[in-house]
Parts: sequence; structure tokens; C-alpha cells
Amino acid sequence: MSNKTFEVYKKAVTENFRFLKSAENIRDAYLRAIPIGQKGFLVPVCKAHLEDSELTKNLTAWRNTNVDVYPTQFIATEQSTKVWMLDRLLAVDDRILFLVCDIKGKVLGHIGFNGCHNPELCFEIDNVVKGDDRSEKGLFSDAMVALMEWARKVINLDSFFLRVMDNNQHAIEFYTRNEFIEQKRLPLSKVIKGGSVNYVDAKPGEVPERHFIQMIWKPAREYVGKSLILTAGPSISSKEAVFAFDAASNGWNSNWSKYSTVFEKKFAEYVGVKYAMATSSCTGALQIALMALDIGPGDEVIVPDQTWVATANAVRYVGAIPVFADIELDTWNIDVRSIEKLITAKTKAIIPVHMYGHPARMTKIVELAKKHNLKIVEDAAPAIGAEWEGKRCGSFGDFAGFSFQGAKLMVTGEGGMLVTNSDELYEKALKIWDQGRNPSRTFWIDADGVKFKMSNIQAALGLAQLERVDELIEMKRRIFSWYQEGLSNTPHIILNQEVQGARSIYWMSSLRLDEGTSISRDNLIKKLKEVNVDSRPVFPAISQYPIWPRHQDPQATAMRVGNQAINLPSGVCLTKDEVMYAAKAIEGILRG
Repeated sequence: MSNKTFEVYKKAVTENFRFLKSAENIRDAYLRAIPIGQKGFLVPVCKAHLEDSELTKNLTAWRNTNVDVYPTQFIATEQSTKVWMLDRLLAVDDRILFLVCDIKGKVLGHIGFNGCHNPELCFEIDNVVKGDDRSEKGLFSDAMVALMEWARKVINLDSFFLRVMDNNQHAIEFYTRNEFIEQKRLPLSKVIKGGSVNYVDAKPGEVPERHFIQMIWKPAREYVGKSLILTAGPSISSKEAVFAFDAASNGWNSNWSKYSTVFEKKFAEYVGVKYAMATSSCTGALQIALMALDIGPGDEVIVPDQTWVATANAVRYVGAIPVFADIELDTWNIDVRSIEKLITAKTKAIIPVHMYGHPARMTKIVELAKKHNLKIVEDAAPAIGAEWEGKRCGSFGDFAGFSFQGAKLMVTGEGGMLVTNSDELYEKALKIWDQGRNPSRTFWIDADGVKFKMSNIQAALGLAQLERVDELIEMKRRIFSWYQEGLSNTPHIILNQEVQGARSIYWMSSLRLDEGTSISRDNLIKKLKEVNVDSRPVFPAISQYPIWPRHQDPQATAMRVGNQAINLPSGVCLTKDEVMYAAKAIEGILRG
């Protein structure tokens, strides 16, 4: 594990826990709550609970009822509970407690996490207390599952563990039923201080009085493969729900652009550019860019032959002609050698695509563009956070467009972002984006424009996603590392992995079949579907489509990749077991 991975993980724990604990009223607390199926909610203990005297009374009573199963065995008071909540819970960045509530909101107990800032990327389940025996059967088991699922889908963690005193047989049986197994026993010695009994780590050679049993979560995975393992899917946390609710409730009149303004500013800062403009799609962003560059009828724009149709459609929408360049076999991105062969007196721009989250070799592309006085519009639709030679994709060209469509790493449902470093180009693009409006006169239009704006509610969702983006990237990169592990001995495949100088976000984990395999790509997809593994063909060489104003024969490498490659299940919330199941299925099919 890299230092970067740990630092991103640690930051994600801190920011997620702080956000959940920041609610100042009960409505905001419930907006942050985690559903327990149809049975109830896990409500984070937060600022709103500090003055809840009934809750403080219950927490104190529950603690004292179960005092013999804690290593620190003192009798709590309501005052000491308040101090604990403030100093030992809310003020601690890697600790959080959730109230287990039934469907009517009655608090029946609690469960939490502790000590989560550890290099093992492991959450310790802590403070599991059933305070009211009138809870629905199975509620606490379901609560534990819901809490672990939430943590796994929001934070890039590896596993869960807990520690339980060896005299707490009821709890040990509960954890065993919920698929925890004993990992090791930690010897404890009894210490009496101030009339209270404490159990501390036993010294070497000392006869232990008790043991802490450390248990680790080892769930059975018989269910993996029983339902379709999907190609894509986002990670949505409580932050997205809270921001979107606020935008829906309050984002009108003077607050109509509250989230979109902040989203644009923070997005520009993240990419490393001056300006960002939220749009309805990446396609719209690319079209605005081309319009701002005065590209139109009779002009030619070079695009890769292997990409989503929107890259070339944006060229067609402004009346220009897309010219299709070949791609590199190792990156699946536009090949600078092919670009140079296609440049004519009519060529005005290049649109490199950072395909599937892997950055194009931008250094050579920039050099070529300068040599021939060409503009660069990066199609970074799937590549938020990807880097080429330490610089983020989207910061190389005159413009760049990003996508937040529902299958992307960052999602707003539909939506995009246009970015630039140029003051002049930003002003031109802004006017186009605003339907050609002249801001000096009310409702006065004096230039061509479009209506490709993002709504404030979408921007609220996007801002929350942006604040979690590095963690989402680490989750995507981890999925690819699992495929590397699971497919290491599989014949006839080449994984699409980052080349020297690149840092891919692996929006899609993908592979290409070599020429020695006896099965076609399409037949592989069919056979995988039969065992509930979703996959999809990569984009074909799009020059083959009959919609273009000028016919061009497809490029050789684009055809090769387009016919032989697939995207594997890559949803950010996949488990390792699901990835390994997919890898095993691929190996089984290819070995016959």
C-alpha cells in the first residue's frame, strides 16, 4: 500500500465522520442516517444530541448495566457520559457512534467504529449495546450489516474487526452468528484503581486474568454470482443526500446558484485551472469549447477513432468535419504519429480522449499542436483526477470537458464541466453558455449561444462527490489491482494498465484478447453473462458509423481494440469476492 493510499483513506475517515457528527438538529441528523432495510435507522450521534437529557440518561444506564463486559469497569454518571460524548466521541476524528432506532424512531441501543486511523485500513466495530429488549428480532444483526455495507461503499477500507471480553459469551455468540471468527486472544491483567476495576494489556510472562478476543469479519460468499455483477455503479454517501436536500429546499431565488458556483470553483482548483463552467453534459461542454474557438463549417478537427461518439459528434454539431486518427495499442489513446499524418491546411484542433480514465500522452500532443498552431480540447469525460507526468488531465489544453453521467467515477445523474486557463476563452465560452446574452442589457442577445447549463441540485450532488473524489479514485485503482491479482495466470489476455508517466483512475478495468485465443470477444461477453458477470464491448472504431460528413476507412489499431477488448465489472462499490469471481469466470472460459 502506498503512502498516498493511506493518506487519502485517513482523510476520508476524518471528513466522513466529521460530517456525520456535525448535525446541529434532529432533522439534519436523520438526513445523515443509514437505513436498516425497512426496520429502522442508524442515526449518528452528533452535536444535536449533546442536550438530549433522555438520551444521556439512557446511555449512562446502558453503560452501567453492561459494565462487567468493558475493560474499564467504572460506574458512569450522566455528567461523565456528557463529557465522554463531547471529548471522547465527537472530538475524535476516527471514532463515531450510531444510535440504533426502530422504524418509529425509538432508540434501542447503539453501535459504532473506533480506531479507524490505522495503516491496515481496518475499521474496529465498537460499543455494540442492545439497550432495549423490545427491539424487532434481527434488528441488531441487520444494523451491523447495514453499517459495514455503508462503510465499505463510502470509504476505501479493507476489513472489519472487533474485540470482546471473553466473559461476554452472549456477545461472542452474536458476533459468530454475524460471520465474525476468532483471530487471536489478547491477554489482560486486572488493575484496581480508585475503587474501579480496569483490565489492561498483560505484561510478558504475566498470568492473564481475562482475554480480549479479537474477531475478524469473514463472511461466507455463497451469494456471489447469484445476481448480476454490474459493470458500473456509483458510491453515494450521506453528504450527497444532505447537499441535494438543501439545494432542493433552499436553492432558489438568491440561492439559485449556491452549489453550482462552489462546485465550479472547487473543480477548477482540483484540476489545476483558472475557470470551470458546469454544463448539462460533457458533449455540451465540448461543443461550447469548439464554438468559443471559432471552429465551424469547413474546418477539420482530429479525434481518436476509438472513443464514445460524443467526441466526434461535438465536432459535427458545430459544422466541422471530424477526422479520425488511430490509437496506441498500449494506452488505447490517440496516437500522435497518426495525428501528424492527418494534419492539413484545414485542421484547426485536436481532441485527445483520456480513454477509460487512462491519460493520453499529452506531452507529445502539446508539442505537435504548438508546431502546427492547433488548438487542444481534451475530452476528459472519464478521467477526473487522472494524471500525466504529475499534471492532472484537463489542464493541458485550451479547453477540457468532463462528464458526470451516472456510470462515471463522479456522478450527478447527467452533467459535465468545461474548464480552461484562458481569460479570453472563458469569457467567450461563458457568453455562449448563457445563450449569447449581453450582460450589460437585460435579456439582450447579440451572439450565438446554447442552453447547456447544469442545475443547482445536480451541482449539489457533484460538489459532495468532488469532496470525496480522491477516495473514489483509490477504490477504482484497488479494483484494478484485484483484477491484476485474479487474472495473473490467465492466458490470452492483456490488461489495459497504466504506462510509464501515467496515473490512471481506472474508471473502467478493461482487457484485450490476444490473437491466439479461440473465443471471440462477443462470445466471451455472452458466456460471462450466463454466469452473472456483466461486461461490455469497448467502443468500436467510430469512423465506421454512417453519420459523418466525410467517409474515412477505420484505423487499424482502433479496429483491433474495438473488436477484441471488453470493459469488466468496475462499479466503485464492488467487493474483492465479486472481482475474483469475475476473474475466475474469465479464466475458466479462456482455458476451456
